Amino acid sequence: MTNERIKEILLEIQPCDIEFSVIQTGKESKRVNGFYKPDTHEIFIHNLNLKSDNMLVYTAIHEYTHHLVTVEKLAQNPAANCAGGCKVHTQEFWAKFGDLLAVAEQKGFYSIGWEENAELKALTEDIKVNYLEKNGELMKEFGKKLARAFDLCKEADVRYEDYIDRVLCLPRNAAKDIRKVSACDINPAIGFENMKVVASVKKKDDRAEVEKDFLDGGKSPSTIRQMMKQKSASAREQDPKTKLEKEKSRLEKTIAQLTQRLEYVEESLANL
Repeated sequence: MTNERIKEILLEIQPCDIEFSVIQTGKESKRVNGFYKPDTHEIFIHNLNLKSDNMLVYTAIHEYTHHLVTVEKLAQNPAANCAGGCKVHTQEFWAKFGDLLAVAEQKGFYSIGWEENAELKALTEDIKVNYLEKNGELMKEFGKKLARAFDLCKEADVRYEDYIDRVLCLPRNAAKDIRKVSACDINPAIGFENMKVVASVKKKDDRAEVEKDFLDGGKSPSTIRQMMKQKSASAREQDPKTKLEKEKSRLEKTIAQLTQRLEYVEESLANL
């Protein structure tokens, strides 16, 4: 596949007004399959690392995601220095990458292809049913045990946090997450890590929506978390009460700071 064809595919997946170039290095690398230079908008691909056009397109989309993130940040702040920051793999990056892969699959440019391998397909089903789901069930039961331990500690005048720290040797945040998951009615089929994400949602209807996104598949955890973040931000913007309360708080802090400064200036003037 030529550099020109790779670029055509990337632009068909998502158009971009800022010019960029694709360069296949003709080399192998033990460190990376490709990299992006934000200062020159160049995508480099170590094509000798990759066995097929499918893997080549996957790597190209990964590096193109860095380019699109760079373009977005420069649009928000033209003076931004993206030399290092735009190369970081943030949640925003992984969510964007997942969206681009989904478009690439729909357009026939890329296919994950795991279902075509019979052994991998059977193993995937085994992992989902016997490990992800069973682990989710086990952690729900674990949460119930911790909740009971909390009650017993209270009855026995034992400090629960000390019990968690030095008896169970369990990180406090982990214990908190496990109990939180157990307190919510979440389908264990999505696995414990994703159950924690669902449990972090306050409203029951919103939790059900996030859980469905995980059960339906096709979206990475980063994509779902980014969707949750955007929805939350949108809700805050649309709520006039919340907006006014924030403005009130900001004004009160400013007034307090100015009042303190005024008192200092008046005192200084009085001493002159």
